[in-house]
Amino acid sequence: MNIKPLFDKILVKPIEAETVSAGGIILSGSAKEKPAYAIVQAVGEGGLVDGKEVKMVLKKGDKVVYGKYAGNEIKLEGTEYVILRQSDVLAVIED
Repeated sequence: MNIKPLFDKILVKPIEAETVSAGGIILSGSAKEKPAYAIVQAVGEGGLVDGKEVKMVLKKGDKVVYGKYAGNEIKLEGTEYVILRQSDVLAVIED
């Protein structure tokens, strides 16, 4: 299945949270924080959104940080994704 976000939306695949804390304690599933890091899978074309011109600066493959409660979670073919507005992205991680 192929999915294409519209306007200023992006599709991201969350990166799994660490299963071991900084102190070496193994975390159970309920103790893990919700992921706030993701890899961009698809990007909308931008354009006129709410009366304002939106230029898309993100691209497929970017590693990003987003707000923990931003976007809508969806499941496609057994894989979890999040659809966000580009403005929900807080930062791009550059290696």
